[in-house]
Amino acid sequence: MTKVTGIKSVDFKIKAFGYGVVNWNGPIALVGDNGKEVKNHTIPKLRGFTNQTGKVKEESGYKYKKHVADINFIENPLYISQNCIRHHLFRDQAFDLHYAKDKNLLAVLASITGLIRGYVVPSSQCKRTSPLLLEDFVDHLGNGNFEQMGRSGSKEKEINKKGEESSNSFFSKTTFGDTEYTAYGSISIEQLEFISLDKKFDRAAMVVSEEEGKKVAEKVQEFIHSIDPSRSPKAVFHANYVRKGTIFEEGEVGILLDNTAIDILVKETLRMIEELSIKQAKGYMYVDSIEVDYNNSNKMMRIKRSPEQANPEAQDGYAVYFYAK
Repeated sequence: MTKVTGIKSVDFKIKAFGYGVVNWNGPIALVGDNGKEVKNHTIPKLRGFTNQTGKVKEESGYKYKKHVADINFIENPLYISQNCIRHHLFRDQAFDLHYAKDKNLLAVLASITGLIRGYVVPSSQCKRTSPLLLEDFVDHLGNGNFEQMGRSGSKEKEINKKGEESSNSFFSKTTFGDTEYTAYGSISIEQLEFISLDKKFDRAAMVVSEEEGKKVAEKVQEFIHSIDPSRSPKAVFHANYVRKGTIFEEGEVGILLDNTAIDILVKETLRMIEELSIKQAKGYMYVDSIEVDYNNSNKMMRIKRSPEQANPEAQDGYAVYFYAK
């Protein structure tokens, strides 16, 4: 059996700075200073946070809620979800997939969305699995605070039968000051280098004839070349690409990217991440630095657990997982 050698993934560590919250979680039920439950407190995304104390009222089974100011920002750190990061990373084409149909999939495939972000077209089940894995951006400064707010103006409150105000304009939020995030990610070479055009294994990016497949490969090659015109990438079409190590050598119609094409897409993805910034919801975040590991080992995300073993520069060619038969 032929062993796969070379760079199997390009892993990276991200350091980012910001201020305030860019990724809110929405309203949550908590307990106010008067001991009553309030449902107008808004919190950002906090890792592992629950609004329940763990105590239960035996008679009714009621689960007691935490106080609005009772949050430990070290145990429950602020984070920006990977979905939010991916949306802003591919913001230029964030809404294009609403218009993706079987007849225009070539334009989708020959784009950064088609090659890196991935897509699914429900009507035909054509899809491209994203080679890009991103973890959540987790803050470790913990500069959160409870903030009480009120609507300005002199609106007169109505009094109910109990002599209490029936409504009020007060609400509260958990807000943040300066933030510093750490995140990790990885680009899978196996998922990046091969584009299936065959429904045999339910992963066809699009379904085409052999003649059309050659045109698709040309378009993909042209797009990758447009990213770095100084280099000569190759996207090669073949009617039967087989995954190394398979027993029956059943192959797929598809396109295989060469080392140059892979390297161009890897470097473009890293550039996009390095230049990422988000400004929304009265807060902002920007990537400050990125450390890269051209990982030729079997240790997934080596840069996270064994950073001293990381290769900041490519020591080998990219691993080739498929061959034409």
